[in-house]
Amino acid sequence: MDKKLLFKMLAIGLMALLLLIPLLMVESQIRDRAQRQHEVQDNIANSAAGEQVLAGPVLAVHYWETVEVPADSEKTGPRRQVVERTLLLPPTELNLDGEAGVETRQRGIYQARLFRLTANGSGYFAVRPLAELLGGKTVSNVRLALQLGVSDPRGISNDPRITVNGKAYRFASSGSAGESGLRRLTADLGPVDLQQASRFDFSFPLQLTGTTRLAFAPVGEANRIHLKSDWPHPNFGGRFLPQSRSVSGKGFEAQWEISHLARNFDATLKANSGEALSIDFIDPVNVYLQAERAVKYGVLFIVLTFAGFFLTEILRRTPIHPMQYLLVGLALAIFFLLLIAFSEHLAFAAAYGIAATACIGLIAWYLAGALGGWRQGFAFGSGLTGLYGVLYGVLLSEDNALLMGSLLLFLALGAVMLATRRLNWYGLGNRLMESAE
Repeated sequence: MDKKLLFKMLAIGLMALLLLIPLLMVESQIRDRAQRQHEVQDNIANSAAGEQVLAGPVLAVHYWETVEVPADSEKTGPRRQVVERTLLLPPTELNLDGEAGVETRQRGIYQARLFRLTANGSGYFAVRPLAELLGGKTVSNVRLALQLGVSDPRGISNDPRITVNGKAYRFASSGSAGESGLRRLTADLGPVDLQQASRFDFSFPLQLTGTTRLAFAPVGEANRIHLKSDWPHPNFGGRFLPQSRSVSGKGFEAQWEISHLARNFDATLKANSGEALSIDFIDPVNVYLQAERAVKYGVLFIVLTFAGFFLTEILRRTPIHPMQYLLVGLALAIFFLLLIAFSEHLAFAAAYGIAATACIGLIAWYLAGALGGWRQGFAFGSGLTGLYGVLYGVLLSEDNALLMGSLLLFLALGAVMLATRRLNWYGLGNRLMESAE
């Protein structure tokens, strides 16, 4: 290969590598802004309430059991000791019907989503005689209580009173969260006859505030959960997907029916076990995530643009100085900085359109002078418009990003091969020198 051509290609490659520096700086700025967004969301959650997990109610059987303790020595012999124990029983049927409204809290340019759930829970416990359940143990002072687990009790807006068999009981907080990660609200039902089977019908209202995510643990033998909201962008997750759902621009409505055969009771009582269904009130457009994805295509933009410049040089014998390559490359890199700056104040589509129009106009105007005519500048501007259009399609359709990116590279390679299929590469160096003179 001619040395002049080799030096030219090396210079273009060096310009492309240098432009990685501003692209990395822009990507770092986007990550810093995204981190700030997370910090603001955490701050709002600390001031109001965080993500919420609701488990229960379950029936807690508190009792004292007399057990034999092995002898400490031959002289003392075995002895008896009374220990406190708790047996948790699931509701035979658990129903929860709720409606969640979503509001936006703002700190400067950053936002967080808060939901306010208004729900009614109901169901019943069908309990066999406790003497059978405790398996012949020596017990005393047996009392019953209903326990409701909540991950962040600060979000409880009302003072919920649970009605059991027609009698109202008031919940009391049991203090700090235990190993389950859930704070327990307890309603004491009093002593119970060990020899009698019992049925406890219950119902309770609940107003719960939280941030971003709402989860329910299906603790019952049979669980039916119905939820609707005015938020049109839900993400249904967790281990259980809704049996039926409808999502529209006015909101969503979903229903779950979960059997005890599909869940592990002990795991449902833990906040982070994953044995729950969840709804995330997500932001439909995460501007920082989309901007970060866009920057990853910055190198592709620069390579394709430089390839267009190089083809112009060898086909039209129009010399382009490496500094002109660098300036156009910097304009391409600044697009991504403009994108994140505008998207923090405008809708993402509008921010993308303004940033793309500004950069395409600047580059087209510059190339019209550098290449000696508006026709050449308009041609490059049209090509860049197509590139930005493809990138926007990639950002909107993450699932098809690989396909669209691969097709773009294939088409670009095909265009280069088609334009240079009859080119004499051996004599190209001399032609470049002649055009430069």
